[in-house]
Amino acid sequence: MKMKSLYLLLCCLSFIPKMGAQEVLTLEDAVKIALENNFDIRMAANNLKIDQANATVGNAGMLPKVTANVVDNNSIQYSKQTRQDGTVNELNNAKNNSLTYGVGLDWTIFDGFKMFAKKNQLDQLQKLGDAKLKLAIITKISDVNTTYFDLVQQQQQLAALDSAIVISTQRLTLSQNRFSIGKASKLEVLNAQVDWNTDQTALLKQKETLAHTKILLNQLLAREATTAFTVSRTIAVDKNLLLPALTDAALKQNPELEAQIINKKVAELQLKQVKANRYPTLKVNTGYNFAESQSSLGFTSSSYSRGLNYGFSASLNLFDGWAQHRNEKIAQIEIENSKLAVNQQTANLQAQLATAYETYQTNLTLMQLEEKNEAIAKQNLDITLAKFKIGTITPVEFRTAQLNYTNAKVRNTNAQFQAKLSEISLKELAGTLSL
Repeated sequence: MKMKSLYLLLCCLSFIPKMGAQEVLTLEDAVKIALENNFDIRMAANNLKIDQANATVGNAGMLPKVTANVVDNNSIQYSKQTRQDGTVNELNNAKNNSLTYGVGLDWTIFDGFKMFAKKNQLDQLQKLGDAKLKLAIITKISDVNTTYFDLVQQQQQLAALDSAIVISTQRLTLSQNRFSIGKASKLEVLNAQVDWNTDQTALLKQKETLAHTKILLNQLLAREATTAFTVSRTIAVDKNLLLPALTDAALKQNPELEAQIINKKVAELQLKQVKANRYPTLKVNTGYNFAESQSSLGFTSSSYSRGLNYGFSASLNLFDGWAQHRNEKIAQIEIENSKLAVNQQTANLQAQLATAYETYQTNLTLMQLEEKNEAIAKQNLDITLAKFKIGTITPVEFRTAQLNYTNAKVRNTNAQFQAKLSEISLKELAGTLSL
């Protein structure tokens, strides 16, 4: 009988995950790996590089345009010329060629300050790229935090089910021993075996859930899906978050609100560019050119010239079918829409913070309550187990106490996880979620 009991205990222990040979992945390491490898962050970083490349004085139209030109024309043709005095010149396969080359410069030196507004707009678009990258980073850090602590929770639940297996194994062993000496019926042994099998089933399902979540975290880290690792065993919740401080931080650094504010500035700069069309545009041009030509027939057989040319041009839009008025009106409406978007985002952000903070406080209270419940359930199980060993309570009562303890551990773990999720959500909204 002792050998059978030992065998059952070894079978139980065989279900416990082997942690020793696996990497212990800390939350800090997980976040760093995600920031280095995650595809969304890398694409956002590349988009920011595009915005940085565009934010130049040349792209804003402030610099001159310098071009080099070469034109070479050649012809072979039959030519016949009749002069005023009746003389006829005729030549077959007459060759003509001309070559022109040089360097020219065109420069818009005034366009109603449109180029300066364009440069400021490009700078704001670069800041918008920064905000989008920040949003991608914070969102991914939040996803990694959530998945990581989900794994911690599931790992704790797995430990709770392991404990239930150990207790069920003790009960099965006691029932078999009591049956062997005639103090228990076969029905008690069968019930104990059924409960042991039920606990094994729950353990296997929990292992499957844990494995799936590990694959999800590996996917977030953009690494091999089957990479083996373990996570920390505890969930530390920040219990000192205050709504006024979170609101102040969110209004200053929430990336979504920051993006709306930048969009408003972009719209204002767009109106400046549209209004610039009311002013004249002044351009200067200069160049140095060489030209030479040769002709087989005609008064001039060859010519050559070189020299500097320069000039300026000015233009002013006098009437364009009221297009200028229409474009300014549309730009004004875009500014109004951007202001409304900022106000809407601010209101939504404050509402989300208030709701999340209420949930956070509730979860902190539940976490304390479930911690006490687990301690009470553990004390009740110890007393029940002692009574069961001496046969003063029924197996049903013992099973009830066992399930109450297991469920209390699971609820306590879940309460910690929910409180951590509330903390992560608040910090994400406030823009303070980091390593």
